[in-house]
Amino acid sequence: MIIYILLIINLFTFIIFGWDKRLSVKHARRIPENTLLGLTFIGGTIGAAFGMIVFRHKISKMSFLLKFGFVVLVQVGLIYWLWTTELRNIFI
Repeated sequence: MIIYILLIINLFTFIIFGWDKRLSVKHARRIPENTLLGLTFIGGTIGAAFGMIVFRHKISKMSFLLKFGFVVLVQVGLIYWLWTTELRNIFI
């Protein structure tokens, strides 16, 4: 069940990154970075990374890359903490 939820979140995040790139090219109102990072944080890391690569979006903006890296580090820390505590039984 969790796998399906993560797949949906990652697909949605990938689409949002592509949409934001399209808005950027059209000089239209953009999706806030906090929204992009929030989607990344709730499980869309892989979709965000693929969106950044495929659409060549946000890859030259160092401040965004640092925030993205921080989000990934927080996720890794949370996963490690969940895995090493008794909470892992919830997910298995």
